[in-house]
Amino acid sequence: MTPQTPQRPLRVLAAMSGGVDSAVAAARAAEAGHDVTGVHLALSANPQSFRTGARGCCTIEDSRDARRAADVIGIPFYVWDLAERFREDVVEDFVAEYEAGRTPNPCLRCNEKIKFAALLDKALALGFDAVCTGHYATVVTGQDGSRELHRASDMAKDQSYVLGVLDERQLAHAMFPLGDTLTTKGEIRAEAERRGLAVAKKPDSHDICFIADGDTQGFLANRLGTAEGDIVDESGTKLGTHDGAFGFTIGQRKGLRIGHPAPDGKPRYVLDISPVNNTVTVGPVEALDVTALTAIKPRWCGVAPADPGTYTAQLRAHGGETPVTAELVDDELQVSFTEPVRGVAPGQAIVLYDGSRVVGSATIATTERAGTASVA
Repeated sequence: MTPQTPQRPLRVLAAMSGGVDSAVAAARAAEAGHDVTGVHLALSANPQSFRTGARGCCTIEDSRDARRAADVIGIPFYVWDLAERFREDVVEDFVAEYEAGRTPNPCLRCNEKIKFAALLDKALALGFDAVCTGHYATVVTGQDGSRELHRASDMAKDQSYVLGVLDERQLAHAMFPLGDTLTTKGEIRAEAERRGLAVAKKPDSHDICFIADGDTQGFLANRLGTAEGDIVDESGTKLGTHDGAFGFTIGQRKGLRIGHPAPDGKPRYVLDISPVNNTVTVGPVEALDVTALTAIKPRWCGVAPADPGTYTAQLRAHGGETPVTAELVDDELQVSFTEPVRGVAPGQAIVLYDGSRVVGSATIATTERAGTASVA
């Protein structure tokens, strides 16, 4: 397999967020000889909102930054309104998952439902060959024309985890110009400056794009309302109260508002979230050790594995890899960890790797902890 190197110029739709990565990616695609058109996705229901510091994206400010970058690159530019689709497929899904006591990844869902479904489908209908983004990942093409998704050359910037939902058809029309270059973010910014792109010094966005102030709990409370419930230990003893179970994630340590310390004086962590009785269970860090899990809704970056196999798994966007054995049973992924891992929550995505190749991803449904029952 070799990195994707098209033999002919392609008609490329470059998704331009208004940030430096997507601008440089579009510029590289144009420089490679492709016929590039820039598009900014208007995803906010309130397009008059402005970024504050490094928070948020998809604002009117970002649209203007993307347009200016397209002008400098010398490519046509459009704004497409996908706000309603984004609200339904990403925002409402995010709220519903938290309401059900799960921990979703909205960036992964956006890649699946918006950038490589709604956007790609529209691009193909208009005669484009590929969608280009500023993600750090690599598409590799086999001699038979099949595509694989691999990690970026620079592991420090690799974003293959949030692209693990892409199937082979989508990979066939995906272009990631930044993925196979060993450049630091500083070098990308320097390249943007050399190209005359004003976004060269624009700060990165690290937050959930539709929660501009970074207050996830406040956002959820506004959508779901407050509902006082109990915080209990593993024996069921009440330790305190909360304003809504949706405000917690498994593995959380801070913000528990427990009035008195544990008998051993050690910190306590969220072990379980029960939306049915609005109860949050806390306990010692050792109780977070997960030995196995079941994941649903698998999506494969190519052919689904037919037999049990040994892989490495990544459980969060900026997490490390851990060895696992995995088997597909009745369209559910059964995963066992070589060593226990912590901070695994239903709703998160597990992405499997074979070396640098992304095998596929699935949504965690239940976990098994050492010496305890499954947590759903």
